[in-house]
Amino acid sequence: MTTRHISVVTPCYNEESNVDALYERVRSVFQKLGLDSYEHLFIDNASTDETVSRLRSLAKRDKHVKVIINTRNFGHIRSPYHALLQCEGDAAIMLAADLQDPPELIPDFLDKWTAGFKVVLGVKTTSEDPALMFALRKLYYALIDRLSDETQVRNSTGFGLYDQSFLKVLRTLEDPYPYFRGIVTELGFSYATIPYAQRKRVKGMTKNNWYTLYDIGIQGIMNHSKIPLRLATMLGLFSAALSLVAAAAYLVMKLVFWSNLPIGIAPIIIGMFFIASVQLLFLGVLGEYVGSIYTQVRNRPLVVERERINFDEQESEQNGTTLH
Repeated sequence: MTTRHISVVTPCYNEESNVDALYERVRSVFQKLGLDSYEHLFIDNASTDETVSRLRSLAKRDKHVKVIINTRNFGHIRSPYHALLQCEGDAAIMLAADLQDPPELIPDFLDKWTAGFKVVLGVKTTSEDPALMFALRKLYYALIDRLSDETQVRNSTGFGLYDQSFLKVLRTLEDPYPYFRGIVTELGFSYATIPYAQRKRVKGMTKNNWYTLYDIGIQGIMNHSKIPLRLATMLGLFSAALSLVAAAAYLVMKLVFWSNLPIGIAPIIIGMFFIASVQLLFLGVLGEYVGSIYTQVRNRPLVVERERINFDEQESEQNGTTLH
């Protein structure tokens, strides 16, 4: 393989117990490959533990390590995406800090990349996470695959390799809250998949909770499908037609059984609750789309950087979001 410059991107938030071990494993991989032209870019989302100090120490003793420190926590979507856009390597590899995704797959990613694939994705075949969580994720991937205009890559978390040509297109999108997993297939680049078994987190606490998972899930649907809006329209038409049929049937029954058919309050209450619940459900769907539009039109930066470490001065000056 021709020697090329490779970027490894690791987003961090309160990962003091993992960053040193991850750094060592990545360094070991590149030493075995005989590649010295690489950078390991850590982007810290304003950690409240000792993560930043550990990253400073790593950067001080190894110039392969670059660090971006954000002014605040900009979330689990914007910060990793911003880091990818900063990569100058011929290819960038996204690798989480929790050690659940094995750095030892990097040579396999590079082999597929050398074979001509612009994107190489790690795909989980099994996971040591709770079985219920893994099953729910598989169900979600199947759902979004059916709803989306493009076929999604199931069980892909973003762990993988991305060619610089792919990153150049990302820089033109100007999306302040991107659904990265959907962008991969939406842009149409040739991609390969590599199956792997995801390990259980050993150290530290996961930063994902039900809200963040819901946020990612809804974002994927809103960004890549209009079907929920059309379902609202179709269900509205269906419920309106059903109401008219029920009203006509009730009128006929009342005319036929004028004295023996009680009106009853139960059907009225049930009907009101049904209509109200349908309205609230699709007001929520509409609100998600409006919220997505609102995020887009505000056009905020992905992150604001507080500091860069081991970047040259010219590169730092060209970055307009860095605070000094």
